[in-house]
Amino acid sequence: MILQNYILYLFKSLIWILLMKNSVFLNFLFLLLIKHKSKHIAILIISIIIVFLSSSVLFLSSSLKKEIFQTIENQSDFIVQKINNGKVIDTPTSWIEDFSSINGISKIEQRVYGSYYFMPENVYFTIVGVDLFEEHTNKNIKELLNILNISNFLEQDSMIIGNGVKKLFDKYHYFDSYDFKLFNKDIKEVKIFKDLPKEMNLVANDLIIMDITLAKEILNIKENESSDIVLNVPNDLEKQNIKEQLLLKHSNIRILEKEELKKMYENMFNYKGGIFLILFIVVLFTFVLILYQRYSMISSNDKREIGILKAVGWSIKDIIKLKIMENFLVAFIAFLLGIIISYIFVFILNAPLLKNIFIGFSNMENDFIISTNIEFSTLITLFLFFIIPFLSAVLIPVWKIAIIDSTKSMK
Repeated sequence: MILQNYILYLFKSLIWILLMKNSVFLNFLFLLLIKHKSKHIAILIISIIIVFLSSSVLFLSSSLKKEIFQTIENQSDFIVQKINNGKVIDTPTSWIEDFSSINGISKIEQRVYGSYYFMPENVYFTIVGVDLFEEHTNKNIKELLNILNISNFLEQDSMIIGNGVKKLFDKYHYFDSYDFKLFNKDIKEVKIFKDLPKEMNLVANDLIIMDITLAKEILNIKENESSDIVLNVPNDLEKQNIKEQLLLKHSNIRILEKEELKKMYENMFNYKGGIFLILFIVVLFTFVLILYQRYSMISSNDKREIGILKAVGWSIKDIIKLKIMENFLVAFIAFLLGIIISYIFVFILNAPLLKNIFIGFSNMENDFIISTNIEFSTLITLFLFFIIPFLSAVLIPVWKIAIIDSTKSMK
């Protein structure tokens, strides 16, 4: 309630100034800003840095969450994996027929994927096998496959590679093809058909896409097995029942739901974003204390100014409004500049260093492009969290001086 009244009072003050026919108040306000510029400049710079850092984290987190959640949204509802002694092992493709007999299941298919060790750089590529003639191929993969001619792709063993894979292949002069080492120590030459655009780096940087049969051969997966099985359940109300029926068919399985994946990524971003939020609150609290201390030590000139204003007829309320507006303009300019610099840093300069804190690059460095995604509610929340403590730190010292008798203030 107190917070709401404070915000209401602030906006009433703004409206009061904007509706004033007499421009003397505004002229005096800007004269004060110019006169006190040396006092405001340090506060302005610190405020810009605080807003810049906090908004950069929020912008980056929001953009990454949107991209990843869009990718997860295109995934199947259930992922079924075979478990042996707590480890995930290859799943028999015969299970597809077993699961198909369950009413309420649609779009059931095998998935083939795995890691391939690239010794020269000590990194792993992600190989994904795709059945190019399968109707229910994942939407994300379908979008990637729109760039190729299937008949040309299948003329010989071919692959589509991500931007990060291409960089490493080019570094070691694999411009046209790459020789994969199979588990039986044979060599399998695979032609580089096309590389994916940089815009897909977030999900496809270390990706190698090839025909499903070829992928099984390279990953040492038997013809009658797959990495896992995915399926959809159109009716949300039947999901729990379907899950139980899947477990009745085969007890040695692990079932992952799409919603569980969303929660996992949500928790990851909330954890990393929460660390920055705590740091932001600590820094802001420290800044407010410094600000309060700074304005508590009002100079004799400031006291004299307030005394003169009271002597010429200004009320305590008018003086407080003047000081609030003076500092509100400083805070608003700092907030605006901080947001603009943050926008340039995240969406134009691509958030160097900061983005690696969120995604890491323990396997392969990922130079992905960050798509613009700004939530208006986030800006409003950040604005209120910054402005209200800022003005509160100024209001109390000014009020203490404003209530002093004008003759004492001018001494």
